[in-house]
Amino acid sequence: MAHRIDTVEGRSRLKARTPPYWQKLSTGCHIGFRKSKGTDGTWLAQAYDSSTQKQTRQSYGKLDHLPPHQQFDAARKMAEAWFEHLGRGGSTKIITVRTACERYVERLQGAGAMTNAADTEARFKRWVYPDKIGDQALTKLTRKAVEDWRHRLARTPVLTNPHTDRSLTRERSPASLNRDMAALRAALNSAYDNGEATNDSAWRVALRAIENATNRRDTYLDRSQRAALIAKADANLGAFLRCLSLVPLRPGALASLTAGNVNLQLGVLTVGKDKSGRDRKIKLPESTAAVFATLTKDKLPSAPLLARADGRPWDKDAWKAPIKTAAASAGLPDSVTAYTLRHSTITDLVTNGLDLLTVAQLSGTSVAMIEKHYGHHRADHAAKALAGLSL
Repeated sequence: MAHRIDTVEGRSRLKARTPPYWQKLSTGCHIGFRKSKGTDGTWLAQAYDSSTQKQTRQSYGKLDHLPPHQQFDAARKMAEAWFEHLGRGGSTKIITVRTACERYVERLQGAGAMTNAADTEARFKRWVYPDKIGDQALTKLTRKAVEDWRHRLARTPVLTNPHTDRSLTRERSPASLNRDMAALRAALNSAYDNGEATNDSAWRVALRAIENATNRRDTYLDRSQRAALIAKADANLGAFLRCLSLVPLRPGALASLTAGNVNLQLGVLTVGKDKSGRDRKIKLPESTAAVFATLTKDKLPSAPLLARADGRPWDKDAWKAPIKTAAASAGLPDSVTAYTLRHSTITDLVTNGLDLLTVAQLSGTSVAMIEKHYGHHRADHAAKALAGLSL
């Protein structure tokens, strides 16, 4: 005897029982209804894998947030999406957004990108895991759910200094929003690449980065201005700023260096902690090598190369306010940050004619990024060179 589960009337005639009532949608694909009482019950989907000769099920719950006459269509739509996922080679095991994020962190760690993994995991713990999106099944993720998460994140202020005063906050900047979205986007794309999701439409547009979101590269300090900034800083901060003016490192990468990263015999600096997560070696000119040699004097290889007065290594929350104070004392713009010095040194390298590949290698970034943010300096340099050809 055929049992109808596609109509409210048909479901009302069913007897309550533990085994579901099934209705075939296509070969090997069924939608099910487990009757409890009245018209209530839970909805399921079942798929048959001919290669393993096993049935796989997925539960959708009661769907009682919908009117009874809409529940079958809703269950069928979700079931068909799941069947399509399986048909594309997707995993039979449904994972949540949180699980996808956790697996992405594990993949970063497996690739040796420990710094990137730690930073990414910290962002997930702040903005994904506590949010309801973290419990969302990946195959059921919708564009609206992702957009709603993005809007919640955009409205959440960030701590100005989480290590000293958690009451001080500021409005989240577009650049900050981009960085946190990028972490989730990377995790979801990784899940997509590994067959844990077979459709990226939920986040492809919803997590698209805001263009021209950062202005930290807008402030440039020439050599005299950098010298003035260093002169107004105390000795420990001054040493940190001087090194930022000598090599185009990210401030965090410089702060993480130890005395052992400096090879005095070869005059080589090994940058072992950077955004790329990979070591790179920089051959230092004699004058720069002498500066770094001074910093290693009487230090064990594991000791911080640059440290605060209390001996602890620098971090962004420790250098932020003192740099602002030094910049104000030197009569420099309020927009000056530690990153300003990296931007300024890269700008000088490009305008002095160093090829972009070498600049990228020294800076620990891609040629594309150097071209994007500093390529116009090379164009100006070329224009001046062409002007010299005039007869």
